[in-house]
Amino acid sequence: MPGDHRAHVVVFDVDETLTDLSALGTRLAEAGLPGRLLPAWYAGVLRDGVALTLAGGRAPFAAVARDGLRTLAMGTPGVTDPEAAADHVLAGLRELPLRPDVPGGVRALRAAGFRLVTLTNGSADTARAVLGRAGLTDCFETHLDVAAVGRWKPAREAYAQAVETAGVPADEVVLVSVHPWDIDGAARAGLATAWLRRTPQPYPAAQLPAALEATGVRDLADRLGAQQRLVDAGEDDEGPLLH
Repeated sequence: MPGDHRAHVVVFDVDETLTDLSALGTRLAEAGLPGRLLPAWYAGVLRDGVALTLAGGRAPFAAVARDGLRTLAMGTPGVTDPEAAADHVLAGLRELPLRPDVPGGVRALRAAGFRLVTLTNGSADTARAVLGRAGLTDCFETHLDVAAVGRWKPAREAYAQAVETAGVPADEVVLVSVHPWDIDGAARAGLATAWLRRTPQPYPAAQLPAALEATGVRDLADRLGAQQRLVDAGEDDEGPLLH
């Protein structure tokens, strides 16, 4: 209920939060592109998509990603067909594996009564395909992307769409992501937040911190379940995990 500080709806980011993007390194290599440039390419996609949003423009993830791959291919000796190279890499998005902790963690959250949604700057269809291949289709109510609002996360409108779809107050929705910029954006939009710390890198001091930190989705399920039990028992005297 509103005001009890319980997270009723868990909204997951997808790329790197649920999926393992490192598999795209193989796709890059198969297309004749340096696999080691995967992090730089992906960071560039996010940079350019967010920059378009800030400037008032709009473009889907696939178009921005293709631009980056085409540029990379044209600067790589031996790549004669940049479009074919981009096609090969982008086709791998639907084949990405999930992080090992995801299936069990997702099922544990669903069994505990949490409503689950995804929200991605990429494609909702891609998220649906990846999670469906892992047998998790029935665990999620819906899959959202930013196409309808035309603004990439961390724009407030992207998170507002998830809140509106869930039909609950923003503070009953927890955004889960490995990306601090995503956490910061969701917190500024009034959502509760949980950071999955999958690497040793510290959380940036300049960004709003997450209300909860977990090492993976299964750990998140344990922590949110413990909070739920405390709220139900009226024993949350020292303050909720999620505000």
